[in-house]
Amino acid sequence: MTIFEHLYYLGYLIDKYFALKRQKKLPCKVISIGNITAGGTGKTPATIAMAEEAQKRGFKPCILTRGYRGKAKGPCFVKDSYTPIRPSPIKGEGKGGGVVHHATWYLFGDEPVLMAERLKDVPIVKGTDRYNSGLFAIENLRSQISDLKSLLFILDDGFQHYELFRDRNILLINGTNPFGNRRLLPLGLLREPLSEIKRADVIVITKTEVPPTQPSPSRGEGKGGGVRSQGSGFRIQDSRLKSLIEEIKRFNSKAPIFFAEHTPSKLRTIHGDSLSLEWAKGKRLFGFCGIGNPESFRITLLSAGIELAGFKTYGDHYRYTLDDRETIIKNAKECGADWIVTTEKDIMRLKGLELPENLVALVIEFRVDEGFYEEVF
Repeated sequence: MTIFEHLYYLGYLIDKYFALKRQKKLPCKVISIGNITAGGTGKTPATIAMAEEAQKRGFKPCILTRGYRGKAKGPCFVKDSYTPIRPSPIKGEGKGGGVVHHATWYLFGDEPVLMAERLKDVPIVKGTDRYNSGLFAIENLRSQISDLKSLLFILDDGFQHYELFRDRNILLINGTNPFGNRRLLPLGLLREPLSEIKRADVIVITKTEVPPTQPSPSRGEGKGGGVRSQGSGFRIQDSRLKSLIEEIKRFNSKAPIFFAEHTPSKLRTIHGDSLSLEWAKGKRLFGFCGIGNPESFRITLLSAGIELAGFKTYGDHYRYTLDDRETIIKNAKECGADWIVTTEKDIMRLKGLELPENLVALVIEFRVDEGFYEEVF
């Protein structure tokens, strides 16, 4: 461990110590979805899928998010269109609880606005202090919910948010690049040591390309925990996955392990119209993105049968300007591309600019075995 990692780890331990001393519990169930690396595991599609499944099971889900890089002072509801909100003041979250005059990615962050677009009837609350955000949600949603026990909080990117007690701690691990170079920030991707895998109640190895049409899962070897695949006869052939599972079990032998894939399902125009993946066949597209793992997006496009005439990358959560828009349009024309394709998150950050009519976003769905939801709920 280098001096930079030691300094980061020392700060992490101090923050964790005081956060646990401050930990509070909401009067409703809390499910946390997170990871131990800086991005790349597909938390946003997983959070959306969790909220949709919760609704199917009769819960009233509410997502609590910090809204990374969003400027709005919480707690406040995230909206994907103009909606003035004047919440009641809650101690510790700014005077008046924050007053939101217009809802954009600039105020809330790209991921929360994307979730608001995909989950029209699921409340999403932005706030650094997720406990206060939960109290704010309860206060404002009480009239809409007859039984408070049906209210279920989903803690977005919450694995390191020790201040709030959670009933289920779900850890996502990227099956294609689990831990990067295995170094802590700022020299690597790890937010905390691998030993902290022990805190997970349920573990999901994402982006594993496990066929979604297999029969129901079976319990693997190992007392208590085990590996649950998407087929009772499924055997893990990939040696990298086998090694990853063995390593995970060294730190956590009790949590069940599931497999999931993030599958491209369709394309969406800037007007919200849906296009099938078949529509893209025979067309040349220019791709770009500003996410944590741009290569993963490029590979996903190619796996969906999309022909790329060119591809451009920007930094994670990049804030696009008019000049960037012009550059993208120019590069696409130079490549002879008919259309331009990007991620749903990038579309959120492009809002406010005049978008080209030939821009589409690739929609990603989180697919995991039904046994995963049975385990969680």
